[in-house]
Amino acid sequence: MPLRAHLVELRRRVFLAALGVVVGAVIGWFLYDPVFTALQQPIVRVAEERDSLIALNFSGIATSFDMRVKVSFFLGVILSSPWWLYQFWAFVTPGLTRKERGYAFGFVGVAVPLFLAGAFMAWWVLPNAVRLLTEFTPTGATNLIDAQTYLGFVMRIMLAFGIAFLLPVVMVALNFAGIGTAATWRKSWRWAVLLSFVFAAIVTPTPDAITMLAVAIPMSALYFLALGVCVLHDRRVDRQRVAAGLPRLDGTMADEPGTA
Repeated sequence: MPLRAHLVELRRRVFLAALGVVVGAVIGWFLYDPVFTALQQPIVRVAEERDSLIALNFSGIATSFDMRVKVSFFLGVILSSPWWLYQFWAFVTPGLTRKERGYAFGFVGVAVPLFLAGAFMAWWVLPNAVRLLTEFTPTGATNLIDAQTYLGFVMRIMLAFGIAFLLPVVMVALNFAGIGTAATWRKSWRWAVLLSFVFAAIVTPTPDAITMLAVAIPMSALYFLALGVCVLHDRRVDRQRVAAGLPRLDGTMADEPGTA
């Protein structure tokens, strides 16, 4: 498609994804009470353990309403994840064959559990993060945490984990679209592992290495799993190109030594 057509398609997919988030936010509005109770549980536990005043604070007259709106949209992003992930796939891979477009169900079927697994991993890390960060409160002082700030912290860490766990699926989607070959991902594996550990060290603000490894090792494993899928796909594409008399993905012909 020409550039203008790509931009029109992007606008359409973004609109559909946003519409799905809005629908999910409507559902999230009615789930606010139990979700908010769960969100403040790490703070409640820390307050009980230390027998001190540590609580969320609503500092403005409209803060409680604003909090409910933000939590609703946060839930909308999570609840509508199958929909907006499909929109991403449909935009990245419009030129695939009918059979390959059928892989969208497999893409969504893998991407959604990975996104939710990343969000759950963040939820698992959150209590330790709250416990560590509130330890710096001086003895005898109170820690009234701004509700908006706390919510922003929780949303950022959960979405960051969810998106990080999605990156291997994005690798496969780009590979199927012909944008990134397995050879490219193979050359970058050292950087991928390094960035996985750096990311884990940043988003897990706890002093123990176990938590960091629990995040970094699954991310690295997912990268290599995605690399394996890309290798198998590129080999199949090379066989088809050789049969059609075309050069392989690496530019070599059938009678030349190739890397695939």
